[in-house]
Amino acid sequence: MYTHYFHLKQAPFSIAPDPRYLFMSERHREALAHLLYGVKSGGGFVLLTGEIGAGKTTVCRCFIEQVPDDCRLAYIFNPKLTVEELLQTICDEFRIDVAAGGGVKAYVDAINAYLLDSHARGHNNVLVIDEAQNLSAQVLEQLRLLTNLETSERKLLQIILIGQPELRAMLARPELEQLAQRVIARYHLGPLSAAETDAYVAHRLAVAGVQGAAPIPSALAPLIHRLTDGVPRRINLLCDRALLGAYVENSREVTAKILRRAAREVFAGDAAAAAGAPRPPLRWPFVAGGVLAGAALSAAAWQAVPHGAAPPAAPVAVKAPAKPAPAVALADPSAQPLALGTQDEALRALGALWGQQLPAGAPCDGAPRLGLRCYQGHGGLYELRLLDRPAIIGLHDGQRLGYAVLTGIDDTNATLTIDGRPHIVSLGALATRLDGDYTTLWKVPRGFRDQVGPGDSGPDVDWIATRLAELDGKHAAPPPGQALDEPTRRLLRAFQVKQNLKADGLAGPRTYMRLNQLSGVAEPRLLAATGK
Repeated sequence: MYTHYFHLKQAPFSIAPDPRYLFMSERHREALAHLLYGVKSGGGFVLLTGEIGAGKTTVCRCFIEQVPDDCRLAYIFNPKLTVEELLQTICDEFRIDVAAGGGVKAYVDAINAYLLDSHARGHNNVLVIDEAQNLSAQVLEQLRLLTNLETSERKLLQIILIGQPELRAMLARPELEQLAQRVIARYHLGPLSAAETDAYVAHRLAVAGVQGAAPIPSALAPLIHRLTDGVPRRINLLCDRALLGAYVENSREVTAKILRRAAREVFAGDAAAAAGAPRPPLRWPFVAGGVLAGAALSAAAWQAVPHGAAPPAAPVAVKAPAKPAPAVALADPSAQPLALGTQDEALRALGALWGQQLPAGAPCDGAPRLGLRCYQGHGGLYELRLLDRPAIIGLHDGQRLGYAVLTGIDDTNATLTIDGRPHIVSLGALATRLDGDYTTLWKVPRGFRDQVGPGDSGPDVDWIATRLAELDGKHAAPPPGQALDEPTRRLLRAFQVKQNLKADGLAGPRTYMRLNQLSGVAEPRLLAATGK
């Protein structure tokens, strides 16, 4: 209802677990790492717990998108099942044929036969169970028995349990001690901090396509955090209703008054709704119907209540210093917009970080002659953290687009270099202005080709095989001139899984970049300055 008014491509605060909107706080990155570890750990149970609305299911969906090609995954999202129903569901998910009427033994035998055959084919099998706090003790014991099938090196079934905090209490029961001893990794996903709440709101608005000044100012982040306790789902509910309120009041931004009114509606009867101010009598109806009906009714209710005039929206801008300084802080949102450089100027400044002077006019075209390549991508701050290298980013400055060099990033701030001067900005403010497109540079090995696949040979294959062997530490590098064979591809896929890359066994720019970083190739880093 308000998306067109705020020039958004879609509603930014839907509670659907859309991986595109996944905000990777430090906690969420660790949670995802635990799930990915479960794929390659050699079996057993991995436990992920968190409060209602903390983002467990969204992390799980992101994990599912990253499982390697040799992994067979079964996902159960409604585990209120009997032992036989659970076994039947597992068979359905893994596409295991079982004759009807055979009972528990028939299902177990079929699953065991499938796991043995799958292992012989070089496949891993992972069972993910969401809302696992709903599992009965009998079902949990049956799951433990399924993990008994193993080789001398690994168990043939890995199980990831995702649930609310009571799942931890369940596994602490004496009758489930044997299962608890098989949990090889566990992680509890807590709420966001105030700074992360700011970045979370800005991130979702940026993904939804916000341009110019954000409709939810960064200054409201502490209040949003108090009203929601930093729980992502509560943040979504609050901000969605607050944007609706701003739309109804014809305000270009959410105010503290609008935010508190939204909290009183969506958190009716909840103590957190009063965190920002004493709770006045409810004047908005709580709507539990469809989205359109609810939005219309809430809009009508808002219009029925007299409000003061909303303050005019102020453009978000970086305040530039009057004279050179090591860095400046993003503090005054009403400051004059910062002048941003052209893309070519920014690329040449980026090249200087690699110790090279890129040619004017077409810097990326001239980069290969200097042993460099441009890599262009699209993503948010999490993507740039994964790259861990300075990059050119597109920024909206009012109604126009400019470019800056992102040279540093930590948990709360980023350092931008614009016209040779560093500027420190908060991640929340930066996320509201990010265009999403970025360009970075990387050093290429001798004989580089855009993609190396099975059967290829040459200097670039030698370079890849040598680096993989050095990082693995268990295998000697193959002799020069050898083709990219299956053992080396297995090392390559294992490396890609570990580094959160697409595990296709093909060496592309992202794989080269990460190999450069881990094997000590001299390149500038994005996180190095912050000690990460």
